[in-house]
Amino acid sequence: MATKTNFFAGVGRRKTAVAQTRLTSGNGTFTVNGVEKPVFPQLERLLETVDRKGKVNISIVVRGGGTSGQTDAILLGVARALVDLNEDFRSGLRKAGYLTRDGRIKERKKPGLKKARRAPQWAKR
Repeated sequence: MATKTNFFAGVGRRKTAVAQTRLTSGNGTFTVNGVEKPVFPQLERLLETVDRKGKVNISIVVRGGGTSGQTDAILLGVARALVDLNEDFRSGLRKAGYLTRDGRIKERKKPGLKKARRAPQWAKR
């Protein structure tokens, strides 16, 4: 019979990337898609903001997007999980800008244009 583990979850999104994060108490391991990786500097700063560096294990499943979108999605997901862990972290994370979702996504291509806004080159003759 499986034992129930205690974890705190958060979902972060950015552009087309989605990161599902889980925080458990531990020694600071950082796992992305099942592979243990070193903690990147932005995430270290986030954990230092709430004094949790080296005190929580972070497990992340991230899909879609590129490296920049995935990084921002991970940061938002971890910040939301930290708020789930302790509601007192909310004000500090909000002031630091970690709880604000960046809603900018790629604009769709329109008919008659080459890209979202790029019109075909105009020729007089």
